[in-house]
Amino acid sequence: MRLTRREAAAALGLAGGAAATPAAAEGLLDDLAHAKDDFVAASDAYIYGYPLVTMEYTRRVMTNVAGVEATRGPMGQFVRARSYPDATYRDVTAPNADTLYTIVWLDVGKEPWIVSIPDMAGRYFLFPMLSGWTDVFQVPGKRTTGTGAQTYAITGPGWKGTLPAGVVEYKSPTSMVWVLGRIYCTGTPEDYAAVHKLQDACKAYPLSAWGKDWTPPASTVNASIDMKKPVRDQVNDLSGVEYFKLLAELLKTNPPAAADAKILPKLAQVGIVPGKDFDPSVADPKILNRVPKLSFDRIMLHFITGPEIKNINGWRFTTKTGLYGTDYIQRALVTAIGLGANRPEDAIYPTSLKSGSGLLARKYDGANKYVMHFPKGQLPPVKGFWSLTMYDENYFFVANPLNRYSISARQNLKANPDGSVDLYIQNESPGADKESNWLPAPKGKFVLMLRTYWPDTKPPSIIDGSWKIPEVKKV
Repeated sequence: MRLTRREAAAALGLAGGAAATPAAAEGLLDDLAHAKDDFVAASDAYIYGYPLVTMEYTRRVMTNVAGVEATRGPMGQFVRARSYPDATYRDVTAPNADTLYTIVWLDVGKEPWIVSIPDMAGRYFLFPMLSGWTDVFQVPGKRTTGTGAQTYAITGPGWKGTLPAGVVEYKSPTSMVWVLGRIYCTGTPEDYAAVHKLQDACKAYPLSAWGKDWTPPASTVNASIDMKKPVRDQVNDLSGVEYFKLLAELLKTNPPAAADAKILPKLAQVGIVPGKDFDPSVADPKILNRVPKLSFDRIMLHFITGPEIKNINGWRFTTKTGLYGTDYIQRALVTAIGLGANRPEDAIYPTSLKSGSGLLARKYDGANKYVMHFPKGQLPPVKGFWSLTMYDENYFFVANPLNRYSISARQNLKANPDGSVDLYIQNESPGADKESNWLPAPKGKFVLMLRTYWPDTKPPSIIDGSWKIPEVKKV
């Protein structure tokens, strides 16, 4: 990631959206001098609300269909991805090609919803449940609840009532809930078929349908929703007034946490009081409409400057995902580049943007060839699985001749005579004898992500730093 002048300005203050002309820049500086507090409050409010607004746009796109199709399905209906996402997938940034997504969006504001998961027979899986703020408030799965059949009732804010015997209650802090299930799959036809049976046995229905035959209600398609433009772009293109109006509306059913009390005065400065409509008369629209650009620059700059971000051998990663507390900019960053991220106990996602270090570091480019070398016995230490995934600069898959978007142990990696393992990262094939270890790269710029699911907690471990990620070297 090259630090642009806009980003540098954002690092120094809130001038990240500085215009290209001196006159415009002077105008912005004048605004800042006279309304610095308003700029700061509006930017902080924007960053605070970014996950909730992004979740809403994601929900709209993923549920705006008449029936379940491919990776989308109406509210309350499980979407069962039958294969890994490919290069056409744009619903969520940084998708994986290791598990079959089994997903359902729920509104638990009116009544609880029942979610049941079949016996996974020892297979690795996890079904994290995300609030509207992207916090993983519960995560049933092999690590936490085992692989036997299990049934839960997800209840919304303030719900009080009685649940059927034997049903475990998971309380959501928001009405919006995203169950982002992942079931590990090797990708062979036989394993696809086995996982499909497990997916088909996953059920979701409202509590009022308990013990009854339930048919989902008919769903309608909203033609005004943009189904092609990436969600992040749709959110980032909102004017400040549009953004804050939507945020205020969402806060009515997805309330701030008690720990968010200190941010509420800043929301009030832009015309937002939780539970009420947005008041556009409170803040200067000129200020509000400058806020999105500079605030998103602040979010992305956190990837470089944030204290939560570790930098090991050119790999940046954090162990603060899934639960964020009041670290709003960290929460916004993860939303922007990896919406749906798990808790660190379940997965850590080191990301690499450049090869080399310091002033010699350069963005990855398919015009070059790279190697990632693992000494003998030092492949990523995990209890779940690991994979190295290839993305373009926008964190989406790139079409390639092998339709291979990630590489892992399931490729039957070929070891060197000394037991070490090399992964070849390049645009053209490294040769038939090395193709099992090849991760195809695009011709242009790209980004790498190393997924480590259920990382070991005892040394060697990525969590405590006793296992270090190898550098990706240009050759």
